[in-house]
Amino acid sequence: MSEHILIVGTGRDFPARIRAARPGARTTVFCRLDSVGRVRDPGDNARVLGLRDDAPEQEWVDLAAAVHARDPFTRIGTFGERNQNHYARIAEALGLTAHSPDTVHLVHDKRAMRARLSEAGVDSTAGVRVSGVEELRTFVRRYGLPCVVKPVSNSGSAGITKVTDESGLAEAYARAASSYEGLADAGVLVEEFLDGPQFSVEAVSEAGEHQVVAITAKFSDPASFVELGHVTPARLTDEVRDEVHTYVGAVLDALGVEFGPTHSEICLTEKGPRLIETHVRMGGDEIPALVRDATGVDVDECAARQTLGESVLPDVRATLAENRPAPCSAVWFAALESTGVLDRVGRLDEARSLPGVTEVRLLAKPGAEVGGLTSSDSRVAFARALADTPEDAARAARGAVELLEFTLKVSPHQGRAI
Repeated sequence: MSEHILIVGTGRDFPARIRAARPGARTTVFCRLDSVGRVRDPGDNARVLGLRDDAPEQEWVDLAAAVHARDPFTRIGTFGERNQNHYARIAEALGLTAHSPDTVHLVHDKRAMRARLSEAGVDSTAGVRVSGVEELRTFVRRYGLPCVVKPVSNSGSAGITKVTDESGLAEAYARAASSYEGLADAGVLVEEFLDGPQFSVEAVSEAGEHQVVAITAKFSDPASFVELGHVTPARLTDEVRDEVHTYVGAVLDALGVEFGPTHSEICLTEKGPRLIETHVRMGGDEIPALVRDATGVDVDECAARQTLGESVLPDVRATLAENRPAPCSAVWFAALESTGVLDRVGRLDEARSLPGVTEVRLLAKPGAEVGGLTSSDSRVAFARALADTPEDAARAARGAVELLEFTLKVSPHQGRAI
């Protein structure tokens, strides 16, 4: 029987990747109705199915089961965060290999994640799910300020606030309580503030074994926590790098991660690595491209191959062990303080021709409303660059972004902004 893979979510370019990797393989895409228009080359799939955003989870399972009864699925995959709860429940019902519903719940519900890591003796960072501002004040009285208030489930750094004064608790709670991308388990979480440099850790797991591929330094806006830049490999001592590898492996074990790519965000505190959050998916913000440039490991390819049931860990380790030039790769994002409608972007060609720059891309099109930095979606452009050191790579990427000129159309009362 030929492979028939159910892709939950739009899948980006992964349905095409999977069909190309396994001749004769067919893909069915199952996503939310509001995402159907983002399915690439829909006619190349066996079918594209859509359900309303508010459809009960059992309806997702029942529809998948109905198709499975007529045209059995051999495998299942998902490549984003928004639909992982549906993916896990469908896989459980159809007997397909996937992350367990428990693991998906733990990585989505940050309060449950904190509890599991504490029980396992991996991380004791305080975090409490709260239902009102008074409960926030109770947390502050016990653990002090600053604290971080954020959605229990979120994506793209949306809804996160660092609170340094009790007067900001109400506003932080309201911001975190808003809905973000339809992720399950909405609610508000307050955590103790982790002080120290932040990094993301990209890993690939297989049969419960974890291999860290890269540690990436990240640079975030101090007010909104939205990430503005990344560079890999991070400049760390061998001792710290080994400590991070061991720690992330323990986190993934505690959360029951058995396979696939993971993206873990950590803070290096005085007490050692502490988890901010982890995800059973590839990193965003062009991090897979940075990792590929710096290490030769294509995490996206690993995800596609594992969805087809292939073993990837031996190839990953062989690539990491190669004696090859190891450039440093960085990305930097542009964000605008002024608010208005994007009219034009100047000096693109100049930015693209700067030494070391490999890509400059616009994230906002002319006519889009832009301004402010509330989430990753607020950013308007990015540049990637290669160099011999992390510092030079980050400097080149940032320099390309800073060269760009953005012209906005604004209402008369807003004045003019460029």
